[in-house]
Amino acid sequence: MCADHDSDGLAGSLGQVGLKLAILAKAPIPGQAKTRMIPALGAEGAARLQHRLIEYTLKTALETTSARNITLWTALEHDHPCFVDIRQRFGVTLRPQPEGDLGVRMHAALCSAGGPSLLIGTDCPILDKTLLKTCHKRLKDADSVFLPAEDGGYALVGVRRPDPRLFRGIDWGTSSVMSQTRTRLAELLWTLECPTTVWDLDTPQDLARLADMEALALEILP
Repeated sequence: MCADHDSDGLAGSLGQVGLKLAILAKAPIPGQAKTRMIPALGAEGAARLQHRLIEYTLKTALETTSARNITLWTALEHDHPCFVDIRQRFGVTLRPQPEGDLGVRMHAALCSAGGPSLLIGTDCPILDKTLLKTCHKRLKDADSVFLPAEDGGYALVGVRRPDPRLFRGIDWGTSSVMSQTRTRLAELLWTLECPTTVWDLDTPQDLARLADMEALALEILP
């Protein structure tokens, strides 16, 4: 399905407006954030990890994208002190995620960009500035760009223009997400670029993997 030719007239110049970046983030509330990490870190430790992941993701994003082109889409508690602090320190826009499943929320964020855009979460610490820049470039020549994750989902989606059909009928939270998304892309006749496969920091087993990356672990682990 990955291809490097234009389809349906979608892939063209990004134009003079900077590429927009949306970030979906849950407030670092103990017991509600990074819940699969609670057996290893406790509720407070898992919340601290979430806080650090949000900040790390914002700092990485700002290495490739200006603050005026970044929107942090908040969940759980939209006026959480973490989000207020981030807005004041980094100057990014905050918007509450709408009601609905993940597909509805992602589509809303991509629609809000008003043009070609990327969307990420906060669970992929190996998504660095080099990889973000690569995704920026790939979206110049393809209708979509994704970073598939080892668990069957994906850590980044970029589109030339949003289409709600892309996110319909997807079994969110399962190992079928990326494969089902490839089917939707084929139905839309969209070209797809997948620069690499990544992994998310979701489970206690992932903590050991991150610990092996010492410099990164020092920035993120609570």
